Amino acid sequence: MLIPLSWLYTLAVAIRHLLYDQHILPSRTVSVPTICVGNLAVGGTGKTPMVEYLLRLLLANGYHPAVLSRGYKRHSHGFVMADPQATVQTIGDEAMQLHRAFPDVPIAVCENRVRGVKQLQRQVAELDVVLLDDAMQHRAIRCGLTVLLTPYDHLYIDDHMLPWGTLRDLPHRALKADAVVVTKCPESIRPIDMRVVDNRLHLPIYQQLHFAGLEYAPMEQEGTPLVLCGIAQPQYMMAYVHLHYPQAELLAYPDHHQYTEKDIDRIIEQAKAFDFVLTTEKDIQRLRTTSLVDRLRAQGKRLIALPIRVHFCTPHENFDRQIIQYVHENRRKK
Repeated sequence: MLIPLSWLYTLAVAIRHLLYDQHILPSRTVSVPTICVGNLAVGGTGKTPMVEYLLRLLLANGYHPAVLSRGYKRHSHGFVMADPQATVQTIGDEAMQLHRAFPDVPIAVCENRVRGVKQLQRQVAELDVVLLDDAMQHRAIRCGLTVLLTPYDHLYIDDHMLPWGTLRDLPHRALKADAVVVTKCPESIRPIDMRVVDNRLHLPIYQQLHFAGLEYAPMEQEGTPLVLCGIAQPQYMMAYVHLHYPQAELLAYPDHHQYTEKDIDRIIEQAKAFDFVLTTEKDIQRLRTTSLVDRLRAQGKRLIALPIRVHFCTPHENFDRQIIQYVHENRRKK
C-alpha cells in the first residue's frame, strides 16, 4: 500500500518542480547572499547544529549574518523577529534555540522566504548574509549557496520517497547543492569508509563533499539520568549518554512534540527513579514553558540540556573556505 502512495507523492513533487523549472511558478532572487541549509528527508540530519556552526564561522570572520526559518509548529503567522519577549509559541523551538545561543544575531521566522529576507533587509542595517534554515524545498526563492545534509547511516541514495521512505524531495535534487555534508558520522570512521560513500554518491565535480559528526558536551553530572527527547532520531544522543551513564533510560516523544501537563505527570513519575533529567537543547525550549522545571526542583532534581556541535571528520578549512568565499564575493559593497 505504501509503494503506490509513494508513487503518487513522487508524481506530485515532480509536477511541482516542473512548474518552477518552466517558470510557470515564479522563483525569485534577493540582493543579499543567501545560504540554504537543507536536506531531502524529513528531520534528523542535524540542520540546527550546522546553522550554529555557520553562525560561529561567519561571526568569527567579521560578517553580520541573520537566520530565517519557517518556525515549525509556532502559533504565530507571517514575519516575526526574535526579541527578548520571544517564546516557542511565537517563533518555534529551533529558532528559539538559536536565539538563546546567539542573542545578538537577528533570528526571524516567516513562511514566505522571499518576503522574510526582504523584511530582514529592511530591519537589519548591517546585513551581510542570510542563513535559510531548511529551505531546500522552497523553490520560490533562489538560494545563492546550498548545503545539503544527509546522515551517514541513511544516505538519500538509500532512501525512498514518502510514505514508503523518508524522502520529501526527489533524490536528483541533490544535484542543486553546492556542498554535500554527510552528517552524524561515527568517531571511528576511516578514510576508506569515506571513499566508499564518495564512490556511492558519485557527486559531480562542482560539488564539494564533507564528512561531519556530532560532538556532545562533556558529561559531568553525577548520578543516572532519565533522557527525555522529542526529536527525530534520539539514538545518536543515547549512544553517547550510555558511554557515561550505562543505566540511563530513554523517554521518547515525536519530533517537535508539544508537552502537555499529562506528559509532565508521566515524566515526573518516571523521574522518581533517576537523579536528574537530561534533554536536548531543542526540547528544553519547549519544556521551559511547562511546569516540569519547578516540579523537578521540588524533588531536588534538575533538568539539564546536552549541547551538541558539528565536528568535521574531513578538514573543516575546505568547507569554511567555500562559505567565506561565497559571502565575500556576493555581499553588498558597504
